[in-house]
Amino acid sequence: MPDDHPSITDSRVLAAMAHPVRRRLLDLLKLDGPATASALSEQTGEAVGNVSHHLRALAVADLIEEVPELARDRRERWWRRTTPTLCWSSTDFADDAAGEAVARAVESLNLERQTGHVRRWADQPQSEQERWPLGPFSTEAWIRVTDEELAEYAAEIKAVMNKWAERELPDDGRERSTVFTFARAVPGRP
Repeated sequence: MPDDHPSITDSRVLAAMAHPVRRRLLDLLKLDGPATASALSEQTGEAVGNVSHHLRALAVADLIEEVPELARDRRERWWRRTTPTLCWSSTDFADDAAGEAVARAVESLNLERQTGHVRRWADQPQSEQERWPLGPFSTEAWIRVTDEELAEYAAEIKAVMNKWAERELPDDGRERSTVFTFARAVPGRP
């Protein structure tokens, strides 16, 4: 991983981001940029105190940091992510039974989170889905590769996602909605 996309190798950090509310807060800070607990509370429907608690846990894990230059006074606290991506590999925790258990749990929660976004779209009324007649897609393929080739494939997929996620939005007056996208590739048999 490049330096601006460090890999999480501390199971305590992985555990800190595993909580669904914390993961949602990380997503919102990634998507919308720095925010206060009050603003995040409005977006999530969570109590401000609960959001503040989770923000502190994320800060202790160095996943977010304060942005004091945005505060209008000493009481206002703004937060931002410390890294644009959250990357980890379960192999980094293979020699630590507790760390391996955390990595497995986080992977399971992450899969539930990802499929939950897709399920919520599938459950939308037809009238809402018709507003997006061209873009939403599902794709799958069986490929034959070595581990090294799969890593190359992953890098290409990630590069395409990063190109779109990190691009500067055109100032063309068109409204752009948020879209969740993910891809997975795992060894398996039909």
